[in-house]
Amino acid sequence: MASPLANAIRFLSVDAVQKANSGHPGAPMGMAEMAEVLWTKFLNHNPANPKFYNRDRFVLSNGHASMILYSLLHLTGYNVSIEDLKNFRQLHSKTPGHPEYGYTDGVETTTGPLGQGIANAVGMALAEKILASEFNKDGLDIVDHHTYVFMGDGCLMEGVSHEACSLAGTLGLGKLIVLYDDNNISIDGKVDGWFTENIPQRFESYGWHVVPNVNGHDTAAIQTAIEAAKAETGKPSIICCKTLIGKGAATKEGSHKTHGAPLGAEEIEATRKHLGWNHGPFEIPQDVYAAWSAKEKGAKLEAEWNEKFARYQEKFPAEAAEFVRRMNGTLPENFDAYVQTALKEVCDKAEKIATRKASQNSIEILAKVLPEFVGGSADLTPSNLTDWSASKAVTSENGGNYIHYGVREFGMAAIMNGMTLHGGVKPFGATFLMFSEYARNALRMASLMKINPIFVFTHDSIGLGEDGPTHQPVEQTATLRLIPNMTVWRPCDTAESLVAWAEAAKAADHPSCLIFSRQNLPFIPRSQAQLDNIKRGGYVISEAENGQAQAVVIATGSEVELALNAQKALAEQGIAVNVVSIPSTNIFDRQDAAYRNSVLPQNLPRIAVEAGVTDGWYKYVGLNGAVVGLDRFGESAPAELLFKEFGFTVDNVVTAVKAVLV
Repeated sequence: MASPLANAIRFLSVDAVQKANSGHPGAPMGMAEMAEVLWTKFLNHNPANPKFYNRDRFVLSNGHASMILYSLLHLTGYNVSIEDLKNFRQLHSKTPGHPEYGYTDGVETTTGPLGQGIANAVGMALAEKILASEFNKDGLDIVDHHTYVFMGDGCLMEGVSHEACSLAGTLGLGKLIVLYDDNNISIDGKVDGWFTENIPQRFESYGWHVVPNVNGHDTAAIQTAIEAAKAETGKPSIICCKTLIGKGAATKEGSHKTHGAPLGAEEIEATRKHLGWNHGPFEIPQDVYAAWSAKEKGAKLEAEWNEKFARYQEKFPAEAAEFVRRMNGTLPENFDAYVQTALKEVCDKAEKIATRKASQNSIEILAKVLPEFVGGSADLTPSNLTDWSASKAVTSENGGNYIHYGVREFGMAAIMNGMTLHGGVKPFGATFLMFSEYARNALRMASLMKINPIFVFTHDSIGLGEDGPTHQPVEQTATLRLIPNMTVWRPCDTAESLVAWAEAAKAADHPSCLIFSRQNLPFIPRSQAQLDNIKRGGYVISEAENGQAQAVVIATGSEVELALNAQKALAEQGIAVNVVSIPSTNIFDRQDAAYRNSVLPQNLPRIAVEAGVTDGWYKYVGLNGAVVGLDRFGESAPAELLFKEFGFTVDNVVTAVKAVLV
């Protein structure tokens, strides 16, 4: 017979789904005992302070089961009221259809796209490992918590779960414990026709500790399995809980029909009788509330940690201050002044190098004052140039500040999101721009959650050369710019590269994509005013000599050099133009109208030059302007031949300018 605590979850879930007339009651009903055991006997958290530094993290990877999480938050004492549950899936409620980070206290990450929750959790456990290695001293373990995950069959079908779980095993993330809701059901029905691998063997091959064949409705068996998982500190653990979807439903128990639709009033009433739940919709007895409440335990837990941290602070004051700064996500004092001094030195050097190398130089500069940097690459470190002199690889035995993700672009981005959500570290990870496509949904999720990881993409155009069109991005930069709340930078030289990195490091409520070239690009001298305006996303990098511009040429990245050369050629023909560099259209668009009009005067015709698709640039040049771009895929050849082949030449830009002046 199910306990009243588990049944409270079941009926809050089915009642909320029924009231909303949409949702997923089956999984919350099936996972109710798993939740009861984890949240009442193991999970360390404080409902009064959802951001308590040393709390355990809980991730509902199968986010469609959101009502189990909302029910748990309500029952244990978070700021989630019964009215919030009644407003499930309603406009502007705290209880959206899938859990959303920032909407609801206690929700650690946005889940819904299956597989990404477990990948986020790997990132959280990885951040815990890195911070524990750095800050724990002399038995004062101020970083010591677990990351728990619920996930289902759908998460394991998604390839990103393989990417993340494989890496988690390799890195020995022993504080990661997953409870797998093995109910053999997905939307289409029983999964036997499309999902038949041996999951315990799969995870054993990853190097995980596996507890197979646990009765997911037997609280004692679940408790024993979690205790065994906590005892295994050198490996992540997966507990395979055999469950029935819709457990307890009077006639629909075990049916895929409970997955994504309300049970219906008659079935719910029959289920109340079947389970002996003699309470109306959204009614929870006070003794059940009392049994669920985590307020007293949570307050005691945090008080004990605060006492430990006070001892740590007394013994290691500098480390304690650094820990608090980093967990609060604040930058070091005088960060802007430090960047300005470094920028002056970069300008004095005036190096002609690839912006991927300028990026590495920028990392070297910033890492000296940002120890929270955790870099990485999806098996392209020598090409992306994301390591630096003080980088140290994270391994199963040791923490560090650099992660070799392997060829796992999607997993890398989702893990970075989890690290960011955990706090205390500032992750960046890299691949070729072309392979941003593999990571795309995790980039979108970072934007949706308003978090600030830094995604580094090198080899940004046909300038990649001989590897050909499979590796040459054409539409990627343009489409990344279209993601709401994403900031994309495509710098043209060492100065813009450092500014882009500094602004990405400063970003608080949005992720950044930094896009860099393979080929060498010249340094462009600037006035102090021009340097100051780089961070505004767009600025006049070269004015017409006579100050009487007849047109404006807009460019980014490697095409700024081309635009400047075209400006000289036009001047020789008596045509004066301004050249505008827009390293970040997203930032430029946020400037006030007066500034934007000063950079792009409305009375002047404009052309844009970028080695990518053209559509986005008509926003800036207008229907009467022109764009020198690339609306087709590339070819395999040396870069200089490709730029000529596709019209990225001085003559072609000059011709385009003359055409808009007619």
